[in-house]
Amino acid sequence: MSSETVPGNATASTKSARAAGGRRGVAWRTLLVALVAIGVDQLTKHTIGTAIGPGSQWTIVPGVVHFVYARNSGVAFSMLAGAGDWVYAVVVCALLVLVVYMLRRPARRLVWLPTGMLIGGAIGNLIDRVARGEVIDFIKLPHWPPFNFADMSITFGVIILVLVLEVFTGPEDNHESKRRSAGA
Repeated sequence: MSSETVPGNATASTKSARAAGGRRGVAWRTLLVALVAIGVDQLTKHTIGTAIGPGSQWTIVPGVVHFVYARNSGVAFSMLAGAGDWVYAVVVCALLVLVVYMLRRPARRLVWLPTGMLIGGAIGNLIDRVARGEVIDFIKLPHWPPFNFADMSITFGVIILVLVLEVFTGPEDNHESKRRSAGA
């Protein structure tokens, strides 16, 4: 018997190499998304922080969107202000679980996108907390607390993650469901 690979019948070492290459590609895409989210977040906070003074407001769309300069010690949208370090521990644990999931399932379509958005948003706000002790928020909508690009990255990251996990399926998911069906 030769060690040639017949199309459609990948050897264990070929599958392992493909999975490792898939994990590397997924990791790089995730890192790129995270770096873009961090860069845009920090750039916008710096720009607003130097252009708008505390208590000032720029009207972008009258009655709808304003830029303000606000600082908050809470997490997304000023929630849990003063909650302490346990909030950071929960966020770090959740992100680690998501990264492990993503790396163990590199064929899962698009999971790298929300993972990068969540990591980038979390790090963007963490940079503010370490540097200033609180986060700069600047986007103000009616009846909503001010927020920033990192908050948007986290929010849309969660929405996209739910869509990726619940709506979109990749080749890995089809294989898993067929295997479960055959075993039932």
